[in-house]
Amino acid sequence: MEIEKNSSTYNQIEKAIKYIDENFKSHPSVDEIAKNVGMSKYHFIRVFKDYVGLTPQQFLHSVTLNYAKEHIKESKSILDSSLDIGLSSSSRLHELFVNLIGVTPKEWKEKGKDVEITYGFGQTPFGEALIGFTSKGICYLGFCDNNKKDIFQRFNELWENANLVFNEKLANEYLENIFIKNKKYPLFVKGTNLQINVWKALINIPNGEIATYSDIANIVDKPKSIRAVASAIGKNHIGYLIPCHRVIAKSGAMSGYRWGIERKKNLLDFETNKDE
Repeated sequence: MEIEKNSSTYNQIEKAIKYIDENFKSHPSVDEIAKNVGMSKYHFIRVFKDYVGLTPQQFLHSVTLNYAKEHIKESKSILDSSLDIGLSSSSRLHELFVNLIGVTPKEWKEKGKDVEITYGFGQTPFGEALIGFTSKGICYLGFCDNNKKDIFQRFNELWENANLVFNEKLANEYLENIFIKNKKYPLFVKGTNLQINVWKALINIPNGEIATYSDIANIVDKPKSIRAVASAIGKNHIGYLIPCHRVIAKSGAMSGYRWGIERKKNLLDFETNKDE
């Protein structure tokens, strides 16, 4: 039986993950976690596994700092071979389908003047999102948490002089194609040369793997500019498709994510475990 993924269910699973994160030392039972999010035990188990790729019990066992640190060590060795030496097969395949296009100097100077952007809000398995797209590709994807006005303001400031066309139906079609059907679209980005190089490096992190800020700094030949690289990562305006959620602190900590730390954890858990 396939579980329907929607914003309401996502919020319940997000709440469950947060509850486990905050209470794992007391080993809460599945009954206790399910009750906390307002689900029956067996329905909760099915929905949780469908979203996260693990049963609640398996996820509970994995939530420790040592797990995070070991994951970094494993991923670093993978990154050394797949990113520093050459792309892995999964990353190479991903690059074939993802084309990142930067704005022209004229479009940059004029802040998107004469660029027509269709946009709208819609549902994803990870909550509501705002998506914007042009004839050249997707130019914005940001998640919302009861802050639609703030998200729209960020989008509008980025493309201040663009011609914005609201189309919620088409926006939902794009989001379904991206999150459910796994369709690939070109990405149309506005950023400095460093930012664009950093975003390209993020795209080439294999699905299900993670990197540290220093890893990315080394990949873009800026090993002593970790702060600048971190800033470029933080200014990514196309969430999920440019996977800045795959970058974590060297200590194993889930560092800042503009769309929420819990969502970052959920994205990583989903990608890490979906093929198991």
